Parts: sequence; C-alpha cells; structure tokens
Amino acid sequence: MAFVQNVPFLCIMVSMVSAVISSMVPARIARWWTVFLSALVAALNVWLLTFLLQTNESYTYMMGHFPAPWGNELRVGILEALMTIVFSITILASALGGMDKQQSQISRPKQNLFSVMLDLILAGMISMLYTNDLFTGYVFIEIMTLASCVLIMARQNGRTMVSATRYMIMSLLGSGLITIAITITYSLTGHLLMENIHESMAALHASGEYEVPITVVVGLFFVGIGIKSALFPFHTWLADAYSYSTPSASSILSSVVSKTYIFLLIKILYRTIGFEIIQENRVLQIMFVFGIVAMMAGSIDAIGSNDLRRMCAFSSVAQIGYIYAGMGLKLEAGFVAALYHMLVHSLAKSSMFIAASALSDVSGDSKRFSDLRGAGYRHKMAGVCFSVSAMSIVGIPPLGGFISKLYFGQAAFAYGGAHQWIMLLALAVSSLLNVLYFMRTVITLYRPPRSDFQLPEHRPSRRADIAMCMMTAANLLAGFLAQPIVDLISRGLAMFV
Repeated sequence: MAFVQNVPFLCIMVSMVSAVISSMVPARIARWWTVFLSALVAALNVWLLTFLLQTNESYTYMMGHFPAPWGNELRVGILEALMTIVFSITILASALGGMDKQQSQISRPKQNLFSVMLDLILAGMISMLYTNDLFTGYVFIEIMTLASCVLIMARQNGRTMVSATRYMIMSLLGSGLITIAITITYSLTGHLLMENIHESMAALHASGEYEVPITVVVGLFFVGIGIKSALFPFHTWLADAYSYSTPSASSILSSVVSKTYIFLLIKILYRTIGFEIIQENRVLQIMFVFGIVAMMAGSIDAIGSNDLRRMCAFSSVAQIGYIYAGMGLKLEAGFVAALYHMLVHSLAKSSMFIAASALSDVSGDSKRFSDLRGAGYRHKMAGVCFSVSAMSIVGIPPLGGFISKLYFGQAAFAYGGAHQWIMLLALAVSSLLNVLYFMRTVITLYRPPRSDFQLPEHRPSRRADIAMCMMTAANLLAGFLAQPIVDLISRGLAMFV
C-alpha cells in the first residue's frame, strides 16, 4: 500500500487530536490552528485525488487489525476526495473570514470551545465522506450534531439559545429515524458495512422478498437526513440558527454540515441500497415532490424577508430543494447534477454569509435592507463577493449555478414524461424567484444611502477580505471548470459500486 492511501485515516485522526489540542492552547493559537488544519486536509486530499486519478480505482482502508465484516473500513474514491477538498477549503475560508467576529461575539472562556467544535466538524465531515460503515456514519452524525449546536449557541444570547434548542430537538428526531433505519437494515442483512449490505439487498430484491421493509428503510433514511439537512418542511430551525450565530458558524452550517448529511444519503442510496433498487423505489417519487416544493417555498420565504442573513438562510432551503429534486429523478444524470450543485452552493453560500456580515458591519451593524443601501460602496470587496455569489445561485452564465441548472434540465429531459415538464417549470419559476430577491439585494447594496444615514466607524477585517477573495475566485473557477468537475463526479459515482 502506498503511503498516500493512508491520507483519509490520517486526516480523521489529526482532526480528532487537534480538537484536544485546541482545548488546551491559547485561543489565538487555536483559531489559527483550525485554519492551518483545514488547509492541511485540503492539500493532503489533493495529493490523494492525484493518486486516484492515476490509478483510476477506488480502494478500501481497513481500520485496525480486524477484516470485514467485523472490522471498520473506509472507502476511498475520486468523489470522496473531491468533496473533502471543497468542504475543507470552505471551512478554511469560513474560519478565516469570521475570525475577527469570533473574538468580538464570543466570550473569552468559550473561544477555545468554538475552535474545538470546528475541528470536530472537520473530523466528522471527513469520516462521513469516507466511511464504509453505517454505524460509524451514525456516530459522526451525532458528533457533528452536537458540535453544530455549540457553534449556534457560542454567541450566547437569548435568540441563539432558543435556536440551538430547536436545532437539537429537530436533529434528535432525525437521528432517531436514522437509528431505526440502520436497525431494520441490520435485521434484514446482518451487516453494517455498505458493500455487504448492498450484496444482501440485491439478493433480497432478486428474490422479491422484503420489498416493504426495504421501502421503509429508504423512507426513514430520507426523512431522517432530510430533517438534518433542512429540507422543506423540516426547515423551521434553519432561519434563526443561520441568522443569529456567528458568521463562521452560519457559513459552515449552510455550506458543509447540511451538504455532508446529503452526501451520506447519496452513499446510502447509491452504494448501500443499490442504484437498481432505488430506481424502482416509490420513496424517490416523494423525494422529487419535496424537492420541487422546497425550490418554491424557500424562495417565497426569502422574498418576504427584510433581513439580509435571514434571506440567505431561506435561500438555502430552495437550493437544498434542487439537490433533492435532482436525486428524485432516479437517474445517474440527476445525481451528477445534484452533486455538482452541492459543490457550487457550498462555495457560494459560505462566501455569501461572510460577505453579509461585512456588509452589515458597514451599515451600523444592521441587517435590514433599508440600512444596507450603499453598503457595496462602503465595503467594495464584500459587495463584489456577495454579488458574484448571488449571480451564481441565480444562474447567470458562466457561473456554477447556471451550469448546475443546465444539468438538472438535461437530467429532466433524459427522464421524460411528467417529471420532465415539472422539473423544467420548477427550474424556470425558482430562477425567477431567485432573481427577485437576490437582484433586489444587489441593487440595494449599490443604491445611494438614505439622507439621514450616518456612516459608522468601522475597521475592515483583512482576514475577511482574504477569505472573500478566496471564495469569489472559487465561485468563478467552479463555473469555468464545470466540465472537468462534472467528469470527476461521474467517474467518482462509477466507483461507488
């Protein structure tokens, strides 16, 4: 085994150990260590991705000395490495961009704890992307859930405490459903490793037995992870959690945490249950309907918002709907479009929350649109960053959002029938709704300020400016390099089985 093949295990262990280190070192060192750790994980996975592209084969990594089915395994492929690179870069930019706010909004005794939770989220993200074991996936779901709650309430005030409590209640409900799904799966197959479950599920499907329990398992996984990823109508916790937490927390929750849950669901559907089975499963019809409704409902809620960060939060509901609708098409093209949209939205939304915080700072620490007039002039980098992210989500060519909607449309044409027209109509209407609230916001940022507006004293954050430059460049690259990225996603999906 080449040394590079140890990268997933090393990244997980280094992140877990870093959480312990961050609890003991000074807060300033802990903050910078998280940034360095994210960069290290991204660099190591670039190395790993290069190796996988050369071999063009996935591999399993045995944890400890116990082989399957008793031991635990990691499954390493192109898609997992690509997702880890993008998500770790997002965590890096989010931690760097919100570093100054973290110092001012979080009390000194809790600043180390915040860095510990960021390290744990990084460890949970890597583990859930690479795991080949359902129970290990569940363990890190819970670690990520608890860490996310701490991130929300780190900025301790009444609103964040209530938001974290609502998030915890909904997440525990989702965790319970996932636990039941894993229990039924284990009862049916006698396995927890995904490949072994896949073989057993294929045999059960071929025999025609247990069709109803298999459908129930798919439904439980869908609803459980749908709750955790804020799919409509399970999104009620989202707006407050994203609006009142620190910029770093909002950015990471919307860009990494929710997408990691969805990626785990794709692994469960594609690799564990089996693509052949889910193509015939009625649950994905329901997933398609929920996704279509979310595309509309999230945008309508965003239009009605008079708060910048709240509008960005409701926008996430609509974009998550795109992902679920794409998976609901039950075609490989739909999953490819959904995965590419996950990457595009992660980059766009993380930069949007960092930019929104900077725009609020130069508007008297206000998130109301009436106070944000002229903010694009007062903070030029934040205005450009927010505008590029907004145009990507709206679907302005050649940015990534336009490319992902194009792939969703192609998947709908490939599926045909009523799904084709429903998906195309939803894409058109949702894009129009996106234009209404995002372009309204961008225009507001560049309108002359009110006559009674008094320019507040503000010292711009160089770290936030660097982070916004990074994410703006990443957003542009996601569009310009769309075809190579989609090719990597397609090759990675082919390695899933």
